[in-house]
Amino acid sequence: MKRVIILLTGILFGFAGMAQTDSTDNKSDTIRIGGMIIVKRKGKNDDNRSRQETRVYYRRNKDYKPSNISTNWIIIDLGLTNYTDKTNYSSLAIQDPLTGFAPGANKDWFKLRAIKSVNVNLWLFMQRLNVIKHVVNLKYGLGVELNNYRYEEPIKYKVNPTQVIYDNSTSYSKNKLAADYVTVPLMVNFNFTPKKRQPFGLSVGASAGYLYSSRQKTITEADGKRKKRNDFDLRPWKISYIGELSLGPVMLYGSLATQSMFEKGPDQTPYNVGIRFSNW
Repeated sequence: MKRVIILLTGILFGFAGMAQTDSTDNKSDTIRIGGMIIVKRKGKNDDNRSRQETRVYYRRNKDYKPSNISTNWIIIDLGLTNYTDKTNYSSLAIQDPLTGFAPGANKDWFKLRAIKSVNVNLWLFMQRLNVIKHVVNLKYGLGVELNNYRYEEPIKYKVNPTQVIYDNSTSYSKNKLAADYVTVPLMVNFNFTPKKRQPFGLSVGASAGYLYSSRQKTITEADGKRKKRNDFDLRPWKISYIGELSLGPVMLYGSLATQSMFEKGPDQTPYNVGIRFSNW
């Protein structure tokens, strides 16, 4: 009976340490280094003399088993923003002296500083719902989308009605239009390595964003730092095509709006690209 108890105990310890152990009543020291287990054991030979043996075991890596519903809290996107400009600058909607959006304007007025025009998104959470064997999933979430459009030229927004003028009366060190949205993304996710914690795959879908804040911020020699808050005839809703690419530990994202960000005047369709910092 004593030998049976010792044998069962040894098997239990073997499962706990992912290694086999002998059924003798010897003291042992166990060292774990990553997936390697080193066991040092003191025992006795057949002639009752003391001996010491060292055995090395390798623990097998277990595949990651994702849950049917998983939640990722606080995801951050850092990227660049820009827009495609298809505005007809010769139209009355732009050039009319009284009602036009930007009388005298041409395409150069609205050129952006590419590197300094940035997009930052803060997703409060995203969830992934298993649909087909963790290979096809549904992803959705909630967050805020922040876009800063930095202009090269000294253009200035006026309100009531919205109108843009070219202001060369002073020097601008900063001139940006900020548009911030509360956004809900919805994507179909394809995970090509569902048993890995850092998968390879892609997601495609759409997002709906509601404009909750917009402003023009300028820094000039004459007036210093100024902020003007208004909707500037921006659309209250922003519908975008969205996607993300998972390359193991690296995740990239992109979005393209379905229409111009302005309700009237310029035909400027924004897009964003960047890096996503996520646990998936």
